[in-house]
Amino acid sequence: MKIEKTINETNFELGEDHFSLSAITPLLENAFDKSDAQKIDIIQDHVKTILETLGMDLKDDSLKGTPLRVAKMFVNEIFGGLDPAKKPKASTFDNKYQYGEMLVEKNITLYSTCEHHFLPIVGRAHIAYISNGTVVGLSKMNRIVDYFAKRPQVQERLTIQIVEELQKVLNTKDVACVIDAKHLCVNSRGIRDIESSTVTSEFGGKFKEKDTKREFLDYIQLETKF
Repeated sequence: MKIEKTINETNFELGEDHFSLSAITPLLENAFDKSDAQKIDIIQDHVKTILETLGMDLKDDSLKGTPLRVAKMFVNEIFGGLDPAKKPKASTFDNKYQYGEMLVEKNITLYSTCEHHFLPIVGRAHIAYISNGTVVGLSKMNRIVDYFAKRPQVQERLTIQIVEELQKVLNTKDVACVIDAKHLCVNSRGIRDIESSTVTSEFGGKFKEKDTKREFLDYIQLETKF
């Protein structure tokens, strides 16, 4: 089926609905032409305009530094994952101990931002892989989640991006990810349903098989005790 409408036209008609045409984060061709310092200066001016349009008095001590704080936060922190130079280097090692079962890293804390309303997404990611001869450091899995979460996101896209990156790093299709997260665009505005959460999953290779998938899902239900 040919998509005849432009993305902008489609998004306008969808309104509140979540929708994405690709697992690739939509970026302009010149996304990296400006330095971080230039981006901060530009964003600072726009935030100032937004606050003044809302009627806020930026001469107040509490507000006068807000435009710069927001700009720095956008560029250096919550949207730092847009910069490919910040992608974590995930070194791999030979699986010398011949561990042949799945490795599961569960309850990875996740903070992201919904690209539709620029409100937080907060939740946990659960990742697993079956070694194809190489393994990756456990902390690198957390860093990969954090990197792709630090950009305006759709949860479905985020889930796929994490799996595809680990598949490349580990040179195997046998990777899975489940994310369970709360979206403040649902919890704090609109319908304001504070109880609901969103669960997404992506299963590659052996994880598409019923028994392997079931084993992974059982592992992430285990209670962690210390």
